[in-house]
Amino acid sequence: METVSTAKSHEGLQGVYRHVSGETKTPMTFSVFVPPQAAKGKVPVLWYFSGLTCTHANVTEKGEFRAAAAQHGVMIVCPDTSPRGADVPDEPDNWQFGSGAGFYLDATQAPYDQNYRMYSYVSKELPELIAEQFPVADLSRQGLFGHSMGGHGALTLALKHPERYKSCSAFAPIVQPSTSDWSAPALNKFLGPDESAWRDYDATLLIADGKKFKEFLVDQGGSDPFLQKGLKPWLLEEACQAAGIPLTLNMREGYDHSYYFISSFMADHIAWHAARL
Repeated sequence: METVSTAKSHEGLQGVYRHVSGETKTPMTFSVFVPPQAAKGKVPVLWYFSGLTCTHANVTEKGEFRAAAAQHGVMIVCPDTSPRGADVPDEPDNWQFGSGAGFYLDATQAPYDQNYRMYSYVSKELPELIAEQFPVADLSRQGLFGHSMGGHGALTLALKHPERYKSCSAFAPIVQPSTSDWSAPALNKFLGPDESAWRDYDATLLIADGKKFKEFLVDQGGSDPFLQKGLKPWLLEEACQAAGIPLTLNMREGYDHSYYFISSFMADHIAWHAARL
């Protein structure tokens, strides 16, 4: 693992790191904030998954999470959103597919299946690296949150690994990517035309198929321009109600899809996770 940069912040340490991934077969960059409480012992780990077009840097630089993370003693890990490189198949003019749009899945269709293995990367490879390189990380206390495409990733990982994660929240998640105009074309390219293969990466369909999680917290901007076609939080609400999964859905009037929205409620989410980790 290569250290790209480190900086002291809120008495903790914000670092950016790079390693060569065996899953994606590319260099992968991620950030880690280690809170000051780590000087005295292990701390819980909260994973943040970013949205379409983002890298690890968007939330690291604009998410305003460090004050709350330092207050509550929580490590924040922010992976990238996709493999990157000249040899990675991509559609440079399509922001909803390829670079910055890995959808936290393992592709099964050539040529994407060689590099787009973000599900295995964030659920297995990167946690193993964090455990090895950051011994202060208490991986018996893990939570997930994310934004948009990253909210989709957080919800699906929580539903598939309820024994591993103690908490899960999201900002404006894509709750049903199999029907969202943001994501259905990408699922077709990554996973093939058989839509039954898409169910494993769709939170509402995972719930319909019997997957459970103890509770979810979702914040959604009421003025989000992507609310009706891309996000559809009411579908998650309906699925959770049918399955008996507690969901707190906060509709935040006047807020959009940007990091101004995310940073406004970031401290609330971290406090909510800290109470459960």
